[in-house]
Amino acid sequence: MTVETLRYGDRETDYRVASADRLTEKILIHVHPNGDVEVEAPPNREAADIKVAVQKRARWIFENLDSAKDTQTYALPREYVGGETHFYLGRRYRLLVRAEPKAPSSVKLVRGCIEITAPVADKAAVKRRLLQWYRVRADDYFQRRLDHIVAGLEWITDPPPMKMMYMERQWGSCSPVGSINLNVALIRAPRHCIDYVLLHELCHLREHNHSKKFYALLHKHAPDWVATKAELDGLAELLLVE
Repeated sequence: MTVETLRYGDRETDYRVASADRLTEKILIHVHPNGDVEVEAPPNREAADIKVAVQKRARWIFENLDSAKDTQTYALPREYVGGETHFYLGRRYRLLVRAEPKAPSSVKLVRGCIEITAPVADKAAVKRRLLQWYRVRADDYFQRRLDHIVAGLEWITDPPPMKMMYMERQWGSCSPVGSINLNVALIRAPRHCIDYVLLHELCHLREHNHSKKFYALLHKHAPDWVATKAELDGLAELLLVE
């Protein structure tokens, strides 16, 4: 891996160049939510060709760097108070908090809002109920989508065991014994992004590393996975914040 500098007008940024065995022709450029710029290139591409390709995308790169900076500005820790924005299946919902000492606790979707009713509407109580609601919804939705996707994969006969947890950076993983681990926060992502993560982990049940065979398998069943992954990466700062 090498580090180069991109200049565009009076701006400049460093970017990392990595060789990717899975690539044969295309040069892929990624602007990550934290502001890192990564370039993946086929092993046989000349350094000069890579620099030209990056320079041609300079405007796009800096536009995405600005977007990533804006996202970081708004991705502040949650306060769990009324009016705050929260995500569910890719949509934004306004948090509506009702303190009802005599009413049973509940969380439900009501006309573009996530309405939480609790005896005491303090931050800890609202957060606890909302995260539990996410977990229940995620358990149901992930299992249904897992069953659906598995039905179309020839190397799996039965859906693998699924375990949910909160993770700081990962959306999912596949254990050596063949179980799928999913980040509960993934329930906040768009539906097609959830399907991508599920398929990614299911592909690991056949190919246990990120080899050419793995990416060929992933591409066969999700030809647009690169764009979907980029979309999910771009949303990470908003969806993972607690």
